[in-house]
Amino acid sequence: MQSIGVIGLGNMGSALAKNLLRAGFSVVAYDIRESAIDALVAEGAQKADSPAQTVEASSVVISMVFGPSEIESVVRGEDGLLTAACAGKTWIDLTTSDPTLMRALGGEFCAAGGAAIDAPVAGSLDAAIRGDMIMFVGGTDQDIAAVQPVLDAIGETRRVGQHGNGYVAKLVNNQLWKIHAAAIGEAMVLAKRAGLEPDLWWEVMKGGAADSFVMQHDVPSIFAGHYDPSFRLALALKDLDLIQDLVAEHGTRSELTEACHARFREAAERYGSDAGEMTVCKLIEEDADVSLQVAGEWTAPWEAAPA
Repeated sequence: MQSIGVIGLGNMGSALAKNLLRAGFSVVAYDIRESAIDALVAEGAQKADSPAQTVEASSVVISMVFGPSEIESVVRGEDGLLTAACAGKTWIDLTTSDPTLMRALGGEFCAAGGAAIDAPVAGSLDAAIRGDMIMFVGGTDQDIAAVQPVLDAIGETRRVGQHGNGYVAKLVNNQLWKIHAAAIGEAMVLAKRAGLEPDLWWEVMKGGAADSFVMQHDVPSIFAGHYDPSFRLALALKDLDLIQDLVAEHGTRSELTEACHARFREAAERYGSDAGEMTVCKLIEEDADVSLQVAGEWTAPWEAAPA
């Protein structure tokens, strides 16, 4: 039984670790929170006390943490991956992070004798629970083929070329995702004010030119009134900061991205950074003095069943 290390046991990391266990892999789990490790140990995982111990006990180690500073600590920090024997090991990182930093970290891991693959995920908590989230995968054909069964256990592989390209794909994916999330509240509120009820609006928009993942997946969280706290505004703002950094590095225009970023900052100021990402639309509701809530059975992402 191949042993897979998982570093970072937040909502998404815990879900993918459970999918690995269901697929028959042995899982070695580490998180800075003891309670998160204990919860996964109760599901059948083994406990690690550090990233170094995780990679030493595994043939493949998967990391999925908050952002650049956290993943740099996982790799370069005291008891980080690079303090252990990395030769012959594969590191798969799913973190949304800075491409330049991650290419450097991947190079250091490879210089220590390992193989590095980036596979940031596109999707949501329910996709992680089901095991069908999309991964933007960068790396060599040989390295990816060697761990394909591991990738298949946690999601759908979409190849994007060399190591580091996955981080770029994830950031531009989220650039479009967040712009649409910020804009959709304006369209919904305008439709409601003009006489088109939100549930009817939703039904007629799907499948047309206005359709998107946000339309299909995220609008029900507005109808339900919880605005999806499984993906916090803090995460959305971290992603938008990284997107703006990438824009600055490459000198491209970004007026829509900047307006979107400002709207998400406004939502965090009003509701707090732990509020759900779709509170970016609640702003528009409140300012127009309308409600977009719709009675019905709206399944929350965290209530999804494993595939």
